Amino acid sequence: MGGRVAQCLHHAGHSIILGTRKAYTPPDWLPQAEVAQIYWHDAAALERSCRGVDAVLHAAGMNARDCAADPVAALEFNGLATARLLAAAMRAGVQRFIYLSTAHVYASPLVGTITENTCPRNLHPYATSHLAGEYAVLAAGQRGQIQGIVLRLSNAFGAPVWKDADCWTLLVNDLCRQAVVTGRLQLHTGGTQVRDFITLEDVSRAVLHVLQVEPTRLGDGLFNLGGDAAVSVFSMTEQVVARWNAMTGKDLPIIRPETSGPLPEPLDYSCDKLKATGFSLTSQVHQEIDATLGLCMAVFGA
Repeated sequence: MGGRVAQCLHHAGHSIILGTRKAYTPPDWLPQAEVAQIYWHDAAALERSCRGVDAVLHAAGMNARDCAADPVAALEFNGLATARLLAAAMRAGVQRFIYLSTAHVYASPLVGTITENTCPRNLHPYATSHLAGEYAVLAAGQRGQIQGIVLRLSNAFGAPVWKDADCWTLLVNDLCRQAVVTGRLQLHTGGTQVRDFITLEDVSRAVLHVLQVEPTRLGDGLFNLGGDAAVSVFSMTEQVVARWNAMTGKDLPIIRPETSGPLPEPLDYSCDKLKATGFSLTSQVHQEIDATLGLCMAVFGA
């Protein structure tokens, strides 16, 4: 996600500094960028990384699997490290701080109509640790110390900028990889779960939007960010099959357990608050699937 957003911001005319825990030269996918090595436990080093910067986009975090395995580490990074970076940004005079959080702070599974006024109730360490980071950002914004923005992101998917990005467990990305590697799509459930999906193209555009929107339109800084069209996992799987067929002329069998029981409740992940600031979704799901399938063919085709 960070790579796709960085490319989008560069194409819009922004100068980019990529933060990483490892020492890297500028990557092939964005050679114009600077690279800053981030030392999460060194307050002075974090402040140096933020000097001369107009805005910080904080997209680093532990994934759900690792958070469940080590809840203390989850709180340490998603919560405390976010607060450390935020404090460093404020000391360095950064104007705007954007934190990419998750829709899963609300509940698991997500059902019904969800707005920013819906009470977060998910007790999974992935959710609670992100919520701790959110509160730090929103509180600083409320105090007028920085323009703090939190984007609660639903299920993003799309082609990464490099093949080794940790993105192949995301549902749509995994399905595209399966299509190329195995020639079939294996679901571990019946696929009746309803999820809100958003393309990485629209995620990138949303970040660009909140970077540029007037401070008076930010309100309390908290926004849902989703695709505005929740569908079942099986329906999304069928869309991958359709795009594979359009690109290759071949079919893909879908393997899944038999389903039984009541259908899940519908989901309306409302992004009206963000849209009220002037943002709109423009990318097409099929285009993002095509790009992801094309990358998988190039990377995994052999």
